This record gives sequence, C-alpha cells and structure tokens, in this order.
Amino acid sequence: MIVASDWAGKRYAVLGLARSGAATVSALLAGGASVVAWDSDPAKRAALSPLPFRGGAGGGASPQTAQPEDAPHPNPASGRSGSQPDLNRAGRGLPDAPEGEGLRLVDLDTEDLTGFDALVVSPGVPLNTHPLAAAARAAGVPVIGDIELFAQARRDLPPNKVVGITGTNGKSTTTALVHHILKTAGVPTLMGGNIGLPILGQEPLPAGGVYVLELSSYQIDLTQSLDCDVAVLLNITPDHLDRYDGFEDYAASKARLFSMQSAGHNAVVDVVSAADHDALRGSKDLVASFIEDAFDFKAIDDREQREWPALQGPHNRHNARAAVEVCDILGLDLDTIRMGLRTYASLPHRMQHVATRNGVAFVNDSKATNPESTAPALAAFPRVHWIVGGKRKGDDLDACSPHLDHVAAAYTIGEAAPLFFDLLKDKVPVVEQSGTLEAAVAHAAAAAQPGDTVLLSPACASFDQFRDYEARGDAFRAAVEALA
Repeated sequence: MIVASDWAGKRYAVLGLARSGAATVSALLAGGASVVAWDSDPAKRAALSPLPFRGGAGGGASPQTAQPEDAPHPNPASGRSGSQPDLNRAGRGLPDAPEGEGLRLVDLDTEDLTGFDALVVSPGVPLNTHPLAAAARAAGVPVIGDIELFAQARRDLPPNKVVGITGTNGKSTTTALVHHILKTAGVPTLMGGNIGLPILGQEPLPAGGVYVLELSSYQIDLTQSLDCDVAVLLNITPDHLDRYDGFEDYAASKARLFSMQSAGHNAVVDVVSAADHDALRGSKDLVASFIEDAFDFKAIDDREQREWPALQGPHNRHNARAAVEVCDILGLDLDTIRMGLRTYASLPHRMQHVATRNGVAFVNDSKATNPESTAPALAAFPRVHWIVGGKRKGDDLDACSPHLDHVAAAYTIGEAAPLFFDLLKDKVPVVEQSGTLEAAVAHAAAAAQPGDTVLLSPACASFDQFRDYEARGDAFRAAVEALA
C-alpha cells in the first residue's frame, strides 16, 4: 500500500467507495489520518465494515451520478452485512482492512467540512454541479482525488519515475503498451490511474521503478501536484462537454498535466493538439517531442506494424508511436521496444478479437464511445459489418465518414438507432435498425461472408442499455458465442 508520512493527524472526507475510494480510505488510515467516508450504495459501505469506525451514521444518502465511460469501474456488491470477514476482498480489487482507529461512515451532506484537510472524491463526481464539491470550496477545503494523494506520497517512496498519459482517445492502450514494454525490459513498473487496480492499493515499487498512469481529464482536475517525468497528450477531440464550459475548457483541463511538471521534464504531444490548443503554454522549460516524429528518429518503418497483431489500425499506429517515444525517453533500447510491440496483447473491449466463425472475424471495440474513437476501427478492416449506437454524445457521425467505404452493412442499436439509421441509409450499402445488440450480432453474422469483420464499435456511451462499456462488450462476446 502507498502512504504518505504527512497524512498523519490530518482529517479527510472521502466521497465514493468504489475500488479507488476503498483503496483511498485504507491508505489514509494506514498513514495515520482520520477519515469520514460515504457512498450512497449500501453494498459499498458494507464492504468497508471490517475497517474500524468511531461512531457512524446512516441513511439519507444523496444520489451520486453514474460513472463516466472512462472512470474506474465500481465494485460489485459484497452481498454481506455486519462485520463478517469478506473472503473475496482481494478478488474484487480491495486492499486488506488496516488496523487502528479513525474511520466514520457518515452521510457527508450532514457533515460540516470546516477544518478538513481535503475532500477526496471519485472522478465520477461532477465538480461543476455536485453540491458537496461546492460546499467544500465554500469552506476552503481542497477537492482532490486519489492521484493527488499518490503525488503527495511520492516523496516517501523509493526513487521512481512517473509517466502520465492523457487524451480523449487511446489512453488505455497506450498506458498498457508502455507498461508492457517496460515489463519486457525488466523494469519494475506498475499501471494505475484510470486503468487496472487503484494505485494507492498497490505495493510501492523498488528504486528505479516506473509508475504508468492513465489520466482522464476528471482525474487531472482533482490533482494539483503530480509532477510527471514524462507527460503524454495523445489527442483532444470534443468529449464530456457536460462537465466543462466548452471545448477549450476541456482542452485546458488536459493541458494542466504539463503545467504541473518541473523544468527539464519531458512532454510528448500530438502535433495537431499542440498547435490548435497551445497545450504547452506556460511550460516552456519542458523538453517537448512530437508523437508523429517518433518512428522517424527511431528508424522504425510504418510497415513494421504488420508484426504487431494487437496494434492494428491507424489509431494504434499513433498509440505505438507515443509508447515508443516514452520508452526511448526512459532509456530502453530499440530491440526491446520492438519486442514489446510484437508481444503486446489487446486490452478487453479495445479492438479485441473475440472469435472467428466460418471465416468471419468478430471484434469487440466497445470502449469506442465516440465517433472519433470509432473512425480508426473502421479504417483497420477492409470490409466491415458495423454495429453502432447506444447513448449518443452528439448528433453526427462525421468523424467516421472518411472510412464508410469500408462498411458493407451497418446495424444500429440503442437510443441512437433511429438517428444513426437516417444518417447512414444513403451512405452505406445496407443499414438495419436492429435495436438490440443481440439482434445486431445475429443479423451481421447471417450476412457476413468469409474475410469480413463483424465490428462492435458503437461510437456511443452504453448507459441506455448496459451498466457500462464493459458489460456491453461482454454481451457482445456472449452473443457471438451463442451463434449456431
């Protein structure tokens, strides 16, 4: 577990007790802090019941908003009550319960935050609208996240480096790829942030280790002192605009990752993003490099991508360039980097090949929750049966237009099904308004020919029909497996 010595004796309020929140509570208590915590979900409160409390109260929970598509996945319900030991905590990504005093479970709407050292919230809590965030600011209490706590703890850890990776699309793949290449090289490394296990709940790395963090804009908003040795901005396209005052405000949130860096540290940026959004403004003392140039200076030919089975498509070429640049900055040799590119395996729900049936490939790209992330998936395959739709984030599919010549047929699902049917009916040979994912899989499988690809790349959020994009991807796999 990662803790900071200067948490001792301080008071923290923690809102949200999913995986990162539960790990935050455990780490703060282990560091000697006093913690008041709350989650509107009784199962998540029950999951902390082995932790010792002082007093405690219940009832009257305020509703919390749904997690965004790129927020850490919530814990499953524990299905238990009281203080009976939870034998499955480790399997659910929760740390062991620490010993000692200091925890109260109290509805934070009823708590006076005056005098607290910080309010620690889940990235899913909208800072622009949540009343508790406003109450904390009014009381002069900083509103932070677990990544800020990690940043505070770094001074107590063995000497290390941190790579922070942000962008609208490609964060998870690039983070996992950098982590994989480092492991291939024998470098001690941990992956965290918006991917994998909560960073505070993991064991600290030995000296020379590298922490690789995927960072959403929400997590950057909750961080004030994360000084990345290498910070990466992959791209910026409109997304999550319900949380920001327009696109420029969203872009500025991403760019804050650079403003927290010390002079001499490295910034790796997308040329278009840097030019259009001035991502490095106010950070002129950083060592900047551009993602598009990475292969040129490392003597890697674009044709080598054919040797990287889990990194197909133009978007993954871009992700690979960013990873190559990061690993070169960290001092890895080119042969090791090439080995890592060849041996990397796809993350679930991201261009994941789930089956081949009768010569037809079925690919799960459920993580593609906007048209910009779907477009390169369409470009990756020559003849596609495209399953598209869900809870839409906009009124168009313009980003996908350059690759619609790859689409043999489209099958629209979810809330967006009628609109997307109208948008596509004159642009691709066949469009069906399937409605459900299961129907779309059945229709696509019946129509596809050997050599075709049935692609779930929805260009939409999942919340109209599924708990999250992972549940949608799992349903796709199940539907494929159920085919005769």
